[in-house]
Amino acid sequence: MSAAQLYTKYTRVWIPDPDEVWRSAEIIKDYKEGDKSLHLKLEDETLYEYPIDVQGKELPFLRNPDILVGENDLTALSYLHEPAVLHNLKVRFLESNHIYTYCGIVLVAINPYEQLPIYEQDVIYAYSGQNAGDMDPHIFAVAEEAYKQMARDEKNQSIIVSGESGAGKTVSAKYAMRFFATVGGSASDTNIEAKVLASSPIMEAIGNAKTTRNDNSSRFGKYIQIGFDKRYHIIGANMRTYLLEKSRVVFQAEDERNYHIFYQLCASASLPEFKDLGLTCAEDFFYTSQGGDTSIDGVDDADDLEKTRHAFTLLGVKESHQTTIFRIIAAILHLGNLEIQGERDADACSVSSEDEHLANFCALLGLEHGQMQHWLCHRKLVTTAETYVKNMSVQQVLNARDALAKHIYAQLFNWIVQHINKALHTTVKQHSFIGVLDIYGFETFEVNSFEQFCINYANEKLQQQFNSHVFKLEQEEYMKEGIPWTLIDFYDNQPCIDLIEAKLGILDLLDEECKVPKGTDQNWAQKLYDRHGACQHFQKPRMSNTSFIVLHFADKVEYQSEGFLEKNRDTVYEEQINILKASKYQMVADLFQDEKDAASTTSMAKGTAKISVRSARPAIKTANKEHKKTVGHQFRNSLHLLMETLNATTPHYVRCIKPNDEKLPFKFDPKRAVQQLRACGVLETIRISAAGFPSRWSYHDFFNRYRVLMKKRDISKHDKKQICQTLLEDLIQDPDKFQFGRTKIFFRAGQVAYLEKLRADKFRAATIMIQKTVRGWLQRLKYKRLRRAAVVIQRYARGHRARRLAEHLRRTRAAVVFQKQFRMLRVLRAFRSVRNATVTIQAFARGMFVRRIYRRILTEHKATILQKYARGWLARTRFRRVRGATIVLQCYYRRMKARQELKALKIEARSAQHLKKLNIGMENKVVQLQRKIDEQNKEYKLLSEQLSLLTATHSSEVEKLKKELVQYERNQRGDDNQLVSLQEEMEQLRLELQKAHGERKVVEDTYTKEKGLLRKRISDLEEENALLKQEKEELNNRILCQSEDGFAQNTVEENIQMKKELEEERSRYQNLVKEHSRLEQRYDNLRDEMTIMKQTPGHRRNPSNQSSLESDSNYPSISTSEIGDTEDVVQQVEEVGMDKAAMDMTLFLKLQKRVRELEQERKKLQNQLEKKEQESKKSQVIETKPEVTSDHEDFAYNSLKRQELESENKKLKNELNELREVIAERATHNNSANDGEESYNLLLNQLKSANEELEVRKEEVLILRTQIMKAAQQKETGKNTENVTSNASWPNSDKHIDQEDAIEAYQGMCETNRKTEDWGYLNEDGELGLAYQGLKQVARLLEAQLQEQRREHEEEVEALKNEVDAMREELEKQQQAFLQSLQLPPEAQVEFGLQQEITRLTNENLDLKELLEKLEKNEKKLKKQLKIYMKKVQDFEASQAALPAERRRNERNMQVTVQRKEKDFQGMLEYYKEDEPLLIRNLVTDLKPQAVSATVPCLPAYILYMCIRHADYINDDQKVHSLLTSTINGVKKVLKKHSDDFEMTSFWLANTCRLLHCLKQYSGDAGFMTQNTPKQNEHCLKNFDLTEYRQVLSHLSIQIYQQLIKVAEGVLQPMIVSAVLENESIQGLSGVKPMGYRNRSSSVEDGDSYSLDALIRQLNTFHSVMSDQGLDPEIVQQVFKQLFYMINAVALNNLLLRKDVCSWSTGMQLRFNISQLEEWLHGKNLQQSGAAQTLEPLIQAAQLLQLKKKTSEDAEAICSLCTSLTTQQIVKILNLYTPVNEFEERVTVAFIRDIQTHLQERNDPPQLLLDFKHMFPVLFPFNPSSITMDSIHIPASLNLEFLQKV
Repeated sequence: MSAAQLYTKYTRVWIPDPDEVWRSAEIIKDYKEGDKSLHLKLEDETLYEYPIDVQGKELPFLRNPDILVGENDLTALSYLHEPAVLHNLKVRFLESNHIYTYCGIVLVAINPYEQLPIYEQDVIYAYSGQNAGDMDPHIFAVAEEAYKQMARDEKNQSIIVSGESGAGKTVSAKYAMRFFATVGGSASDTNIEAKVLASSPIMEAIGNAKTTRNDNSSRFGKYIQIGFDKRYHIIGANMRTYLLEKSRVVFQAEDERNYHIFYQLCASASLPEFKDLGLTCAEDFFYTSQGGDTSIDGVDDADDLEKTRHAFTLLGVKESHQTTIFRIIAAILHLGNLEIQGERDADACSVSSEDEHLANFCALLGLEHGQMQHWLCHRKLVTTAETYVKNMSVQQVLNARDALAKHIYAQLFNWIVQHINKALHTTVKQHSFIGVLDIYGFETFEVNSFEQFCINYANEKLQQQFNSHVFKLEQEEYMKEGIPWTLIDFYDNQPCIDLIEAKLGILDLLDEECKVPKGTDQNWAQKLYDRHGACQHFQKPRMSNTSFIVLHFADKVEYQSEGFLEKNRDTVYEEQINILKASKYQMVADLFQDEKDAASTTSMAKGTAKISVRSARPAIKTANKEHKKTVGHQFRNSLHLLMETLNATTPHYVRCIKPNDEKLPFKFDPKRAVQQLRACGVLETIRISAAGFPSRWSYHDFFNRYRVLMKKRDISKHDKKQICQTLLEDLIQDPDKFQFGRTKIFFRAGQVAYLEKLRADKFRAATIMIQKTVRGWLQRLKYKRLRRAAVVIQRYARGHRARRLAEHLRRTRAAVVFQKQFRMLRVLRAFRSVRNATVTIQAFARGMFVRRIYRRILTEHKATILQKYARGWLARTRFRRVRGATIVLQCYYRRMKARQELKALKIEARSAQHLKKLNIGMENKVVQLQRKIDEQNKEYKLLSEQLSLLTATHSSEVEKLKKELVQYERNQRGDDNQLVSLQEEMEQLRLELQKAHGERKVVEDTYTKEKGLLRKRISDLEEENALLKQEKEELNNRILCQSEDGFAQNTVEENIQMKKELEEERSRYQNLVKEHSRLEQRYDNLRDEMTIMKQTPGHRRNPSNQSSLESDSNYPSISTSEIGDTEDVVQQVEEVGMDKAAMDMTLFLKLQKRVRELEQERKKLQNQLEKKEQESKKSQVIETKPEVTSDHEDFAYNSLKRQELESENKKLKNELNELREVIAERATHNNSANDGEESYNLLLNQLKSANEELEVRKEEVLILRTQIMKAAQQKETGKNTENVTSNASWPNSDKHIDQEDAIEAYQGMCETNRKTEDWGYLNEDGELGLAYQGLKQVARLLEAQLQEQRREHEEEVEALKNEVDAMREELEKQQQAFLQSLQLPPEAQVEFGLQQEITRLTNENLDLKELLEKLEKNEKKLKKQLKIYMKKVQDFEASQAALPAERRRNERNMQVTVQRKEKDFQGMLEYYKEDEPLLIRNLVTDLKPQAVSATVPCLPAYILYMCIRHADYINDDQKVHSLLTSTINGVKKVLKKHSDDFEMTSFWLANTCRLLHCLKQYSGDAGFMTQNTPKQNEHCLKNFDLTEYRQVLSHLSIQIYQQLIKVAEGVLQPMIVSAVLENESIQGLSGVKPMGYRNRSSSVEDGDSYSLDALIRQLNTFHSVMSDQGLDPEIVQQVFKQLFYMINAVALNNLLLRKDVCSWSTGMQLRFNISQLEEWLHGKNLQQSGAAQTLEPLIQAAQLLQLKKKTSEDAEAICSLCTSLTTQQIVKILNLYTPVNEFEERVTVAFIRDIQTHLQERNDPPQLLLDFKHMFPVLFPFNPSSITMDSIHIPASLNLEFLQKV
């Protein structure tokens, strides 16, 4: 694009101006190549001819279009140059009062010198969580971006705040830290964010001072690291300080002050605690009065001291330390007032011993008065031979005094910084941090010394880091979009940095000169001239030999070398320091203790100078070597450390600009602003951006903006990217001026302005076209009137002429027809004759040609046949010859290869290794099999020995028991029936034992057989191995005999066969091993089964009959089902413990009930048995009498047997007692594991013997029973069958006593077999039954103990295994670490060892912390359970006292209930007290809203009220209290669990309100019963007044309502801005403007974009949920009123903070969106809720954007219309208003002033933003229900079967 195309008429440019730096002008004549001047018109209509350098072609800078003026981001400007940047900042600062502007990644902050309301808490919340590019520029936006990137990228961040003094660096850093403290507040109670903010007043007091440019100038640099944990809460902070200006302590220039703390202390000198400091006003002290005025307008030093002391206290500085700090500061002031008296000798002086200030100085610091008086005027010189004390001159004493004062203050400054860091330090591990660097900007004064040199050196380093970071970001953007990257030439200040810090640079030469004994500033300057005279960044002034010039990146600075050496040395005499070390105040002495260099770096204060003594003469040896580091060296090291920290973080830049030197609010000095913009790197950012592609558009935005330049056929395409490419290629001819990225189009500087010019030309042409068309339409109207008059005249004349013309045409047409027909006939005849002749000639010619062709083809065909046969013969001959030669060659070659292979095979066959390899695997396998067999044999022998031992033991015990049984049989007599039963049981046990022995023999036989088979198989394998060896030898012989081909083939086949056989043998062996292991397992199972059968004969415990329920109060209880076993219940009671069981009365009652049921069942079974026996008696026919003698013999034998068994039972009873004693002893001596095992083994052996004895007895009882039954059967078969049908045929005279006794005995035996629970049938006193029952319980107890010990043993073994594995892993890790350390050098080994030890200790510490936390949680849980248990015990004791009365009342209630059963349902639900937790669980905690969606709304509330009504009916106040309390707690628990669930929250809000309404409606109060029906009045409460509970439910409803609003706001808030402000509901209305860096690369990716329809759908969801769940309509209205207020507040706040949405098109979109919301409210009948009124401020803001803003009438209209907006909001919107295209006009400053004048009468609050967290008070109006309680149906899905309708 040529200059002639850009510099055309009406184009505006910038020209230099001496006053305003740059001035705007307009071109009035097109520029042409070669013109020497440019014709311009200035803004004051003055004509100006701008000269142009033809050679350099330096044309003036082009001005951006007005649409781009006032942009948030300077990089969005089309023309990027200095005048555009300056003008944009000026417009934003003066016209819009915007102090923040983005410049790429830099935030430019202009100091307004006025307090602005843009830093409140609501502004912080407005910027929190927002995208940086979406909001107006702000320090909070930069802080939010840093915070968000830290959380997203897991990388540390830095905010670099720079600028010259008075630009607002400290305030910006303070606001950034306030943002972090608010957003990332500490998660604990440490209040660390308050401590971080409290450090600011302390540092301002001791490090800030008044200068000519700033009343609160920071005279040191600081870098504050704010640490965050993994949840990104502030956990601590750390501060580093740089280059404290110590010279200010002893010297201040005109109109400047010392540090604030001195004046604060003097202003508070009258306080009682400061009386002993000896202070007066600041004018009385030399160190505070050199600058003149000691006060600052608007600053109260005494009040500031109180803030400083409060901050000290908040940071944990003790009162004693604070007192010492103030004493030291006061001592410095007294030191400055010392009077130095000169003596006659000019080289000597003295201080009076009566000097008041010296006495105060020594007293305040606790020093020896005489020593300090002496060493202030003398110094010590040390040589190799002796030590001299030399007098000093007055000037030397003054210099030494000032040096001492500076050193004391610097040490105090460092001490305070260290203690602040200690207070901000935390032991929690820091996950990440954000650093805030508040450092001095580039400085240049008339006299520049060492401090300015260090400051400018630091800015050079920061500028280099800034340039590289900007360059890196540009490169990343290009690479991300796929744009070809070309190196951008940016200013690299590395040569200037090398000049300062490189070897033999300025700092090195300075340090070298400081080491020279008589080094001077002049000598150092001369060395600089000699060394760096040729450097491009170093110059020597013409008129000075002691100054030098450094060309910094910002400007040339001339430094005076005077004082450089002294400031770099920072000399303090060692004798004075030694006196301070000997202070009687510990803190003063600690300040001056010797420190290592490493410790000095940790103090972070780079102004700290080490003590070094410099003699007037060269000293051979320095007194203290620790004070050699110079200030420059320390500053260079600290700066390197700072740069390393910044390079390791992601930087964010804030450049503070000072608009004027007079500190006037909103006054802009262009000269000062340009100077600072050049110095702070903003223009360098612009230059780097302009060197590449600064303007960037997305394809969508570019298409919408420049679619007017496109052609219709291009717009019809669907690919917008292709359309944009086509347009740009047509409009911009130079392809280097733009690039197409993946998502954006990149433009060179000026191209967007060119496109804007083309767009404006297009619009201008369209405007002209519209004007032309309108004018043409008007002319056409006039023309049509004239034409109508002329047409009438012409019509008649033309008719006459037409008729004449028609006649002529008819005649002419007739003549033409005649001529046509004649000419046609003549031509047709000639054509036909010619065509016939032509056809004849063609026929003869074509026949001749065809015959020629046929003859040629025939000849060629014959020749082809001859060639075919000849060529075939030749080819076959050549093939035979070649094949014969090939065969001969192959034969010779194959014979040679065969001989070679035969030779190789013979050699291989001679060695036995070949076959050994084939068989080595099988031999190894055989050896393994043999080893396996041996191991199994050993195991079998071991098992056999154990089995034989057990068998011998068992046989001996059996013999012993048999002997004892014989003895018992001689002494015992008993019941015959019992004897028979016991014998039968003994017989059964014997049979089971024999069966077990038989199974054991079968297993042993099977094992023996399998062992034999395995041995046989091994022998077979050995034989096969021998056969294989033989075959190997045979193969060796066959190899020598067979031919080469046959041998190879057979060998391969045999190898394959051998491998197959080997695989088969291996598989068979594996199968045998598996079968063997299976049989072993089967043997073990059988052996275990035998053991179990021996130990637990005839009893199996069914665990399914046991159930353990745990109530909500954590009390264990045991319950049984209705078909459970009472023995299992008893066992559960024993397992749980009698103490706990006794505490649950419910369990006791259930057990009693179960016992009664079992007793009834037993009686029922007994009756059935008696009936069956009677029926059997009736069916029997007894005719003959049995022989009495045989019966007597049987009964005698049975009685004898019984006596023996009873004696045996006594013995068993004694053994049972022994077992119980052993169990008791084991319970009391359970401390030792060995004792437990011995007692356990004893119990087990005794149990086995008892079980075996019982088995024997059972077998004997079975034998006796079978004998009795046989005798009875024989008697029955010996009787006649004649009297079978006669039931009464048995006369009484035929019944003999003996026969009846026998029958009764038989019946008693049958009953004994059926009644297992009535142990009285076994013997007289039931001892055997009790013994057997006790034995069963002992067996159960022992079995449980055995299982418990087995489980504990397995767990212990598993734990030991895990511990061994962990120890093994740890050992391996240590071995690896040891091997690694051995490979390292000795120093690295030590460091590596320390690292390993630190890691180990850290892990152990973490484990211990976790253990401690677990123990603390367990302790809290146990304490809570203990409280619950204590409460239960008290309740139980109280219930025991009231139990009789309750029983009587319950009986009466039950009687009443029985009487009312026949009546209708009364709307009451009854439940038992123990079912209350189940009721709450099913109806509250576990209930889902979907479960009752098809029922009556608020069904849970109705059910709860019916339960409350029944409790009221029976007058049970405890039940009412318990139910309501449990319900409220359950609802709170559910809401806490579902805190983010809108449906659940709405559901319980509806039910809570309905329960509250029910309590009011049925309370009996006349005020609540006005709408009740007579039936509903019957359902009122009779006994209780629940007013207090209504109040509790009202509070709960308010809490649920607030949670509901919070949940809904959390869902809606992310949607509001996108749906209401950004969504294009009216397509094509909003315009698009160029976007800056922040918009194109924000801190986070763009999230989901919500439309207005999505927002309305969400509102519909909320409304339907609340309506379906029966929430009161009044509450629904209040909910939507609150939600619409939040929509209004969020949208309006965002509008007030965003410039890009303050336009006419956005106002139109916003008004349309609000109308959609209003329509939705009307459709839902919510217009009476007041929700529409809450949108009034947003509606007025939309109208304000659409109104005309030019005249005074417009201002009056705006003021009368915008009544809901405050003055600040109206002015803010007007300042933010931005035209989208050039046809709109900006709001002028005069119009805004007019608006402010009209609004002066308003008393609006100063708040700019709305509080979107504000919540309207909620009201719950009484809303009675028309539903009666008796009409409510309870669905079965609620599982409330235990509720009984009353």
